[in-house]
Order: sequence, then structure tokens, then C-alpha cells
Amino acid sequence: MAKKTKKFRTEVNELLNLVISALYSNREIFLRELLSNASDAIDKARFESLSDKSIAEDDSNWRIKIFADKEARTIKIIDNGIGMNVEDVENNIGTIARSGTKAFMQKLHESKQNDLPEMIGQFGVGFYSSFIVADEVEVFTRKAGEDPSTGVKWRSKGTGSYSIEEAEKATRGTEITLFLKEDTDEFMEEWKIRKIVKQYSDYLEYPVVMDVTHTETPKDEEGKVIEGAEPIVTVEEDTLNSQKALWTRSKSDISEDEYKEFYKHISGDFGNPLETIHFNVEGNFEFSSVLFIPEKAPFDMFTQNDKKGVHLYVKRVFIMDDCKALMPEYLRFVKGVVDSADLPLNVSREILQEDKLIAKIQSNLVKKVLGALKTMKDKDYDKYLTFYKEFGKVLKEGMHSDFANKEKLQDLMLFESSNTNAGEFISLKQYVERMPSDQKEIYFVSGQARSAVENSPHLEIFKKKGFEVLFFLDPIDEWVAQSLMEYDGKPVKSIVKGDVNLDEQDEEEIKKEAEEFKTPLEAIQKSLDEDIKEVRFSRRLTDSPCCLVADEYAMSANMERIMEAMNQGMPKQKRILELNKDHKIVQHVMNLAETDSTSEQFKDFTSLLYDQALLVEGSPVQNPAAFAQKITKLMEANLS
Repeated sequence: MAKKTKKFRTEVNELLNLVISALYSNREIFLRELLSNASDAIDKARFESLSDKSIAEDDSNWRIKIFADKEARTIKIIDNGIGMNVEDVENNIGTIARSGTKAFMQKLHESKQNDLPEMIGQFGVGFYSSFIVADEVEVFTRKAGEDPSTGVKWRSKGTGSYSIEEAEKATRGTEITLFLKEDTDEFMEEWKIRKIVKQYSDYLEYPVVMDVTHTETPKDEEGKVIEGAEPIVTVEEDTLNSQKALWTRSKSDISEDEYKEFYKHISGDFGNPLETIHFNVEGNFEFSSVLFIPEKAPFDMFTQNDKKGVHLYVKRVFIMDDCKALMPEYLRFVKGVVDSADLPLNVSREILQEDKLIAKIQSNLVKKVLGALKTMKDKDYDKYLTFYKEFGKVLKEGMHSDFANKEKLQDLMLFESSNTNAGEFISLKQYVERMPSDQKEIYFVSGQARSAVENSPHLEIFKKKGFEVLFFLDPIDEWVAQSLMEYDGKPVKSIVKGDVNLDEQDEEEIKKEAEEFKTPLEAIQKSLDEDIKEVRFSRRLTDSPCCLVADEYAMSANMERIMEAMNQGMPKQKRILELNKDHKIVQHVMNLAETDSTSEQFKDFTSLLYDQALLVEGSPVQNPAAFAQKITKLMEANLS
């Protein structure tokens, strides 16, 4: 066939412009696409060779070779795959957005053959990413099993037309030559090619090779450099990709050291993984995965700078290294790889399309991770403690966001408590198991440090009754409390909010008591009316004179402090001042309220009670100078 010039069969000017300028966000993607196409071509040849002896008897040393020629400003990608004849070239290259791989797979499906090869091409536009870096592209190809004289040369500048002619080609396969643009020098450098292959095509099944020049300085028998001798220059063929897709192998064939090496490779972490989770899912949709739980939390875990999460591959080809669609935010510490042939990518293979399949894969991944953590907690508690101290704060975020797995997450939570030593933890299950028979609710108190909550006056009645109280010490625990309404049928209640009646005091008796002391309570209320919502007798205090309590559904004082620290100012909430009617100071204030509620001493005492309640809950007093003066005045009165 004589050389012919033809127009592309589609509105090529617009589509090529889209491919070159808009479809791909990163120029180096072109090499990934061409290597993927070459891998597909070899897959096709291998599959065809099972039934076609002419292919089976041909060279089966499957490989992809890259040549970079700086003088000619070209890059060549050569494969010994299935190749193309004139008709194939016209159909697969002459027509944009017609995928040869897709047509091949469709043909195989229609023939109902088993053991189909996995191939990458879906859209038929990956080849045209060549024009991102090249002014002109040449394809030299010959179909496997056909005569050498049936080779084809195709050439185009990507401007709407192409030339095509028959050409003698001794071997099967395809050779693509890119004539590079002026601003693409880096893509001819060995280090750059190595980097791209390592990042995107490291796990292709076939070796990606390149001739590499090595220069060695001559040395004598003693190993000393021979002065004036010409350097020894050799050219050797190096394999650029590892081909070690660990997730495609059986777990029984992989050593612990191999897992550790793979973890370090994909995570950038110099340490070892705490736990490895390797599994495959088969059925209506299929994927393979190797996930790792690290030993140590990264320094930037809370700043969102860690970009090496779960890597996404499609048929061993790298797509992205932090696929957030496959792992929820609260499991962002998980590292690993997911490889699926079924994931719906957009045409540039850089973005996942919204799809139910993605949600199913994520559900499987989460189930496996939470299951592994549960097993670790039940069978190797010390190991789980190591994990929890590093990542417990992040895991707790799931309580507020992942309602589908709420019960599983509840069983993974650990807390310090009024019955544990500092740094020791119990689970909710353990808490319920050691509850006294007359305890009906699970109690907790939140604060910024153990020292702040373990001496809280709110704990007094609980200590007296022998009721354990959980300590919520992480800021995230305030959000956990909003989601943790009950556990094992037991309501979860804050001891600093609402009312408590552990002694089950008769409500009529409580009302009668409040009526009896109505006058002094109203006087104290009036004195502090700007700061408090209500004054009442406490059923939680046994030793301290007073404390502040929030309404049942109001924000706690600790939550207010957290919001302020986040620059999320909230309207001031008045809380309830609870008084211990059996305390001498409270009794003295009540006597003053009945005899002289307008006196300076009464006002000082009520103010001091309120400030004291603020301090013990961890809040600052409103006027430190006035507080100090009143304390000084009381001390002077005592001295006199």
C-alpha cells in the first residue's frame, strides 16, 4: 500500500485539543498510558498464542523497551505484543476514542472464553496523551502471525490528519516514536524515566527495560585508579520496574520481611507495620488489597498533609496514592494498596467516578480494618494498646461520622476512669461488666486532663456509691459523647449535666426541701442573676460546698473551652449553681440570705462560691483581681 494521507474520522481538532490541554493534569502521564497500552498488547499476544501456533512459536520473551535519544529528541516505546495491521491501525488509531482493548475484550466475552486476560484500556484516548509532550508521533507495527511485509507505519502531528503506509517489519509488535517538543528535555533523562516508571508502572507484569550507560574508572590489580587511562564505558540493559505486585500473590507465599519492605516502599515510613491485612474479594465485583496499620502516628496526621494513604491501582497500573473515596477520614492512618479491574475511572484515569462499586469496596475495606482491630484487642491487648495510644483519637472520629459501624467502633473505644490508674484504660464492655447491680446508667466526665477531672466535686456522690465514672480526656470525646447515647442498653450520661438522684430521693421530699429554703435560695439567685440560671440543692455533692451544672442538653464547660480554642465563639450559657446544704459555708451563706441579703458580706460570699465553682470546673474567674481581694478580706477577718 502506497503512503496515504487521511483525515481522522471524528472531530479530531476539538477532541485532540481536549486530550492535549485539558484531559490530563500531569504531562508525565503519557508514559504511563503508552506502557499500559504495551502491556495490553502483550496480554493479547499471550492469550492468542494459546490457540495460534504461529504466535506461540514466535519470540515469547515478553518485554517493553524504552529508548531515549537526546540528539534526535525522541523517545521510543517498543513492545513485542500483538501488534496491528492496516485495518487495526485505521480502527484503533485513525479513529479517536475507539478502544482496541475494549473491542478485544468484548469479542472474547461474546465467544464466552474463560481465563480472560486483564487489560487496562477503556476509552481509546490514552495513546493521544503522547501529543502532550510530542510535536509528532510515529507508530511502526506488525500484527503477530502475519507476513513481515504487512507492517504498517502511521504518522501524525495531531492536527487533524495522519499518514499511513505499509512497511517491512521483521518482528511482531509495536514501536512508538515521540518527536518531543522543545520544553520536554527532562523526559529524555534516565532519572526522570526511572521515576515515572517506578511511580506509575512499577507493578506491570512485564519487564520495562532501557539501555543504560555506565562509566567506570580503570583500576589496577590493587584497586588503585590508573591515572590517564580512558574511562571504561559500557551499555547495559536495566529493568526499571520491580514487577512485584505483592497483592497478586498468595499470603502463604509472602514472608514477613517482604510485607515490611513493601510497607516501607508505599508509605515512606522507616518503621515496620503494626498489623498487615491482606485479602481478596471475588464475586460480582473483584479487587485485591494489602493494608497496613502503622506502629507510629505520622507527625502531620492532624494537619492533612500526609498524602500516602491507600494507593489505587487498576490492573497493576498506578492511579493515585491517596484515594480518599476508598477509606473514610477516620481511618486515614491506614496505608496500603487496592487493585481492581472494575473501578469506574474517568477517561483520563485520574479521577474516580461516583459509583455504588466504590462504596462496596470501601465497605469491605472498613469491615476488614475494624475486624482486624477487634481481633487485636481481644487476642493481643498490649499490641492494641500500642495502636490505641497512637491512633485512638483519630479512630474516635468515626463515632460521629460512620453510623453504619457505630457498634463496632464502640467496642474499640478505651477510656481511663475513676477506678483506673493514670495511663490505664478500660472498654465499655468491661465497664458494664463491673457495674454494681443498682447502677442503671454509664457515667462519664469530660475535661482537658486527668488531674482536672479526678478531683472534680461532681464525682463525690459516685465515689460514695462505688459507681465508676469514665474520663473523657481527648477533645474529640465531646463529639463522641454526642453519638454515644447508650451502650448495651445502658444510657450514657454526663455527671456535669442535668440532675442526678442516685439515692432515689422522693421527688415530693425534694420539692418540700426546696420550698422550705425558698427565701435564701432566691436571695442567692438574685445576687448572681447575671451569671447563673438557677440555684438548687445538689444531690451529687458530699464534701464540696458547690459546683456548676449544665442543662441536660446544653453544652458542657469543657466543650465551651474547646470551641473557644477553635475560635468558634459561642453565646454565653448560664449554668446551674448547685449547693451542698450540709456544708458549713453554704449554711452560713443561707443564714446571711435570711438575715441580711443586702450586706456586703453576703454578696462577697455568694460571689466567692460562684468563682470557686468556676475554678473547680476548670474555667477562669471573670474578675481575678476582685476574687483575690475578697479572699484577702476573708483571711484578714479570720486573723482578727
